[in-house]
Amino acid sequence: MNSDRIEGNWKQFKGKMKEQWGKLTDDDLDVIAGKRDQLVGRIQERYGIERDEADRRVREFESRHGEWPVETYR
Repeated sequence: MNSDRIEGNWKQFKGKMKEQWGKLTDDDLDVIAGKRDQLVGRIQERYGIERDEADRRVREFESRHGEWPVETYR
């Protein structure tokens, strides 16, 4: 997959994450940069929930929106 396509996929995915989790900032999403475990941690922080609950919510998100476009895109 070429880098333009990866970047486009990540931008679309970021938009979906912002719709789902409005408390995540653009800076949060830049830090997450495609890393699922980073997303779980940021959701846990921003929403004050347990890690297991944050992970469950991310799994639900994944079931609706598909797999991560990349694991370490920057």
